[in-house]
Amino acid sequence: MAFVVPLQGPTGIYGPSCLACGDLAVEQLNERGGIAGREITLVLVDGGRDPEAVASEVGALVDSGAVDAVAGWHISAVRQAIARRIGGKVVYAYAAMHEGRDDTPGVFMLGERPVNQLLPAVHWMREQLGVGRWSVVGNDYVFPRVTGATARLALQPSASHIVSQTFVPLGTTDFSTVLRDLERVDVDGVIMLLMGQDAVHFNRQFARQGLADRLTRLSPAIEENTLLGGGAGAHRNLYAAAAYFDNLDTIESNELASAYYARHGAFAPALNAVGESCYEALLFLAWIGGRCGGIEMDKVRALEPGRFYDGPRGLVRLDGNLLDQDVYLAAADDLEFEVQEQIAWAT
Repeated sequence: MAFVVPLQGPTGIYGPSCLACGDLAVEQLNERGGIAGREITLVLVDGGRDPEAVASEVGALVDSGAVDAVAGWHISAVRQAIARRIGGKVVYAYAAMHEGRDDTPGVFMLGERPVNQLLPAVHWMREQLGVGRWSVVGNDYVFPRVTGATARLALQPSASHIVSQTFVPLGTTDFSTVLRDLERVDVDGVIMLLMGQDAVHFNRQFARQGLADRLTRLSPAIEENTLLGGGAGAHRNLYAAAAYFDNLDTIESNELASAYYARHGAFAPALNAVGESCYEALLFLAWIGGRCGGIEMDKVRALEPGRFYDGPRGLVRLDGNLLDQDVYLAAADDLEFEVQEQIAWAT
């Protein structure tokens, strides 16, 4: 199986968590017979490179028969390139949060999306904190742009709305111009659609600029590695929405955390939503294999929607090629998250 996770670039900060969670999932599943009786072996592909380079490598693996499925966490630009290259040939379990449906044959979109992640979080912020006027700051590729546009349209009839949007290239380290613009606009908060190391730089500079006391930040992509990278003092009034947090206190999440730290030790890479989503993708493929008798495309086409299964996120539901899952809002407390409330449910 091709396991596509970022090992370099702005999202490379997530790589160690992806690898650790992937290794744990493979060990557990192989102890139970693998996928449809076949042992799982991961073929690592660096998803932090140029999307076309990643797609070319994955395509070569698929064409040669070296892999019979693709899974992992990577940005949507990489997913689109991979889907164009291998669509319909093998099952592709895309683990990351995403901007919406992708109808490429064989692609399953497992992560959170605006309708059950960002939009409920924005409504919660309005009701609980009085934050209604937002500025979007995101990276310049498909997920932030489509998510920003979706949020702008969806919020038009509500008491919340987006005042401005700014998009910067992946790999941006200097946000001085962006921060000066934020000081001039009349907003209550910033929706951060920045990935990995870019979010680390933004949060540090945001706090140094003195904006943390005046503006609330909300992100669907901030996780435990990002907090560690930003350091103490960079995260006042920062909130994140995700289906998983390291200290999420549910039976299912506690089971994963117990197994994870028993396997990798107290100093393991952060157990976060990104790593858990990689674990979830492999678990999902095993579930498909059990229901369909294998993960070959001709078998998977018979998979019925509306099915539920249990994972670290709790009960999740297959809706077409999407997964619906419970989503939570958490507040940053220096280098950790404190879960505030569940804001969406698997339906």
